[in-house]
Amino acid sequence: MATYTPTSPIDFDRGRKPPTPPVSGGDDRRGDDSNDYGARLRRARLGLICAIATVCMIFVSLTSAYIIRRGLPTFEGNSSSYVRDWSEVRLPWLLLAINTLVLLVSSATMELARRNAARQAALAQIKTIPGVSLGREQRFPWLWLTVLLGFGFLAGQWLAWSALHDAGFYVNTNPSSSFAFLLTITHAVHLTGGIIALIWAAAASLLLMPMEKRHIVIDVTAWYWHFMALLWLYVFALLAFAR
Repeated sequence: MATYTPTSPIDFDRGRKPPTPPVSGGDDRRGDDSNDYGARLRRARLGLICAIATVCMIFVSLTSAYIIRRGLPTFEGNSSSYVRDWSEVRLPWLLLAINTLVLLVSSATMELARRNAARQAALAQIKTIPGVSLGREQRFPWLWLTVLLGFGFLAGQWLAWSALHDAGFYVNTNPSSSFAFLLTITHAVHLTGGIIALIWAAAASLLLMPMEKRHIVIDVTAWYWHFMALLWLYVFALLAFAR
């Protein structure tokens, strides 16, 4: 009986994929977490902390200069003597108090917008499940209301500066008026940056951005806005009690 002996061994494993080596660390997580929502949120908050620390250093420097200059005399060449040129500025306290109230209310509406965005981000994954319907939700435009209140605060600050001009106080009138304008204008500039971020966050919904990305923008902007409100309370107290 004839037999057949193959000249080469048959490879029964041909076409099979090689075994995947285990990932170090004992889990299946990928090393690249660029698409991880939680990691992106933490990085955004870390960047916000760095920005807030920079703003704090600016206002600490301004406060130190304000207190030191307030107690320093100025040399007058005509009389060849040192004179005290620091005089009290009649600030429009009622208008500034109204502006403070507007900013505090805007901080409350910003917090409501942040919580609403966090809820929508949590429900975004549930809505993708087939057969699951959460129904129509009534959404209040807290973010746009915060934008309007922010512009209202800036308009109130402009009226306060105009009231100072009407009372005869300008940036170069005396050292006290210079610091009053410097502190309030510096705060207004940083607040304007927050308003720009608010407009971008509000427009993100119109651009159909993913809910997770919108939540990150709103979350970071909300904490910055709260910081701006606290910073204004500090500036207001400094101008009131360190006159």
